[in-house]
Amino acid sequence: MTCVRRFTCDDLFTFNNVNLDYFTETYNLPFYLQYLANWPEYCLMAEGADGQAMGYILGKVEGADNDWHGHVTAVTVAPEYRRQGLAKQLMDCLETVTERDEGFFVDLFVRESNTSAINMYKKFDYSIYRTVVGYYSGEEDAYDMRKAMSRDIHKRSLKARKDRIHPDELETD
Repeated sequence: MTCVRRFTCDDLFTFNNVNLDYFTETYNLPFYLQYLANWPEYCLMAEGADGQAMGYILGKVEGADNDWHGHVTAVTVAPEYRRQGLAKQLMDCLETVTERDEGFFVDLFVRESNTSAINMYKKFDYSIYRTVVGYYSGEEDAYDMRKAMSRDIHKRSLKARKDRIHPDELETD
C-alpha cells in the first residue's frame, strides 16, 4: 500500500534510498527547504505502509500571464519501487495542483541521455518543447518537455519560438 502525502522536513533524513541513483539530481539542504516553504503543495512524498520512502516529487509554480505554469524540479522513485505506476501517480498529483492554480502547462527538464525518463514522460503526454544546450553543468543538453493543461485550449504553450536555446536564455524566453 502506498500513501502520497506532503513532503516534510523530516523526509530529508529518510529519502537516501530514493536519491541514490545516477539520474537523480541531489540538491543541498537549503534548496529543499526553499521548495517546502514556498510551494508545499507541489512537494509530495510517496511512502510504503512501513514508512519507507518510495519516491517523491518537488515542483513549483512560476511565470506570468500566459506563461503561468507548474514546473517539475525533481521526480524520482527508488529502484525497487519502479514500474509500478508511482511516478505517474506523483506527476498526476502535481498536474492536478497546476490545474487548480490555473496553470497553462507543466514543464520539466530531462537529460538528453536519459531515454528511460524521456519515454516515460512521453507516455504521460509530455512532448519535447526544445533543447537547452549545456543545461547540465555545461556538459550535457537537456530536453525541455511540456504538457498543456486544460486552460491552454489552443496548446500555444507547446509551440517553441526556438528549437535550441542556452541556459541563460531561459529567463528571457
